[in-house]
Amino acid sequence: MLLCCAAVPACASSPDHGSHPRKSAAPHHSGRAQSAAEKAEKAARARLLPGMPPPLDPQDLYAADRPNKLSRTVKGFPSRVYVPNTLSDTVSVIDPKTYKVVRTIQVGHQPQHVVPSWDLKTLWVNNDLGNTLTPINPKTGRVGRPVDVHDPYNLYFTPNGKHAVVMASKDRALVFRDAHTMRVVKSVPVTCFGVNHADFSPDGRYFIVSCEFSGELLKVDTARMKVVGQQRLPLAGAMPQDVKISPNGKTWYVADMVANGVWVLNGDTFRRPRLLPTGKGAHGLYVSRDSRTLYISNRGEGTVSLLSFKSGKLTDRWRLPGGTSPDMGGVSSDGKVLWLSGRYNGEVYAIDTRTGRLRARIPVGGGPHGLAVYPQPGRYSLGHTGIFR
Repeated sequence: MLLCCAAVPACASSPDHGSHPRKSAAPHHSGRAQSAAEKAEKAARARLLPGMPPPLDPQDLYAADRPNKLSRTVKGFPSRVYVPNTLSDTVSVIDPKTYKVVRTIQVGHQPQHVVPSWDLKTLWVNNDLGNTLTPINPKTGRVGRPVDVHDPYNLYFTPNGKHAVVMASKDRALVFRDAHTMRVVKSVPVTCFGVNHADFSPDGRYFIVSCEFSGELLKVDTARMKVVGQQRLPLAGAMPQDVKISPNGKTWYVADMVANGVWVLNGDTFRRPRLLPTGKGAHGLYVSRDSRTLYISNRGEGTVSLLSFKSGKLTDRWRLPGGTSPDMGGVSSDGKVLWLSGRYNGEVYAIDTRTGRLRARIPVGGGPHGLAVYPQPGRYSLGHTGIFR
């Protein structure tokens, strides 16, 4: 099924980078040999996935995500928190200024995540058991016609914006689709169970996927659309969830609900990871606006652990009061609030990132899951609840 650009806002060919211009190539100086740094930069650019915007800062993958540095594409979009309620088949829309639900949108069966498109212009609601994606225009709030997509548990976009990657958990497949029309390009069967979350390497050449029901990780070649590595985590009953790469691109973190911590992995070598305990039911992973801290939601004990990217160690743990189940979410545009869904409590939490204090708990529908805070800083989206670079 093809969608015209007038009907679905995601049909733009590329995002407007706005206040985040690409770095220009090093100028040519006649009669002067290239420096080692210039040669290294040229080599790094040559390794990028074709069509992928070069990183603003090779030493910080999240350099485009600084507080309130919104792309021109999303400037003027109303600030909202979009909450998919898996048990209610709805999306609750929260005004972050008032902490109030201002709208409830009926969507397909069992919405799991609200995912920003690569070009930042559309929010896709993943109706897993409804086998559809519901597009929402975040500028106008208009809800578009659902698109038929089978088993869309989660959704990602390749760094060049060419393909959407559907995590088809029940179908046991990674389905590469056209990023704009959602037409199937290639379905890649997998031998693990429960493909779930992912993140991409700095050059975009590969991505790592968690398989929650078989305790495995996959390494996937982006351009070839092929699984090139697979390993079982070294813990009986392991249940890997969210995946996030460090700002310098050298370390991967994989939350694990059963291991009660995060696995620390070298994605290039893809060798056996080590476990860093964080808290019971470790689930979601979110990067602070200054690229210094990883927020880890521990769903089973109602806490959020803080990890320093510089030291690789935990620096704090915030306990949310009153029986909570912090799950998925994102960081506010200004970096001052961490928003998380309360999966088993029918509520959403707004947490002060300076103090760890719970600012608000907001009643929503049943089974709130992968909420999206939108808009957020960044040039383009890699999917999930908002991975921006």
